[in-house]
Amino acid sequence: MIELADEPMTWVMAGDSITQAVLHTHGARGWVEHVQERVCWQLGRLTDIVVNSGVSAWRATDVLGAYDFVIGRFRPDVLSLSLGTNDVRAGLAGLPEFRDAMTEIIERSAGAQIVLHTPLLVSHDALPARAELPAYCQAVRELAAGTGALLVDHEAHWRAEFGDVAPIAWLDDPAHPNAVGHLQMANHTLRTLGLGELADL
Repeated sequence: MIELADEPMTWVMAGDSITQAVLHTHGARGWVEHVQERVCWQLGRLTDIVVNSGVSAWRATDVLGAYDFVIGRFRPDVLSLSLGTNDVRAGLAGLPEFRDAMTEIIERSAGAQIVLHTPLLVSHDALPARAELPAYCQAVRELAAGTGALLVDHEAHWRAEFGDVAPIAWLDDPAHPNAVGHLQMANHTLRTLGLGELADL
């Protein structure tokens, strides 16, 4: 559960295109914008600042390489890391690099409340390039357990909804959520962090 301070807080949401929410929402809000609506308006934290520093196609090593620009300069009270969807293209051989980069990002962000997100399920068309996605999800779970970070397990949430069926209703293409998927991500994140869920929009 996120600890909310009496004073204004800075929330930094780092990640890839799913965090950046480009193109695939077709003008609707992305999950970070939904979280901002809940935090800043519905919870009355009008002076909290929510920074979306997601970059399309980025991996954990990209975020680490640009750490000062996308995270450090904002001195976050809360740091959300949602990565792995692109990292998984390296297969099992890429897992050590992924773990190491994520660990260093977390260590460099000492003092922030860390939130780690597992990657989402993808459709069958995206599986050939992302066959090891379960292993990367498990790596995120282990990182959360080992560092004390909060875990938002989107994979488990989506699998509970769809089982082994492709989650087409929540996707815009084989790997990117649509507007419905982003709203599902936001509400699952909010519930996991103890922040309720979005009231009627």
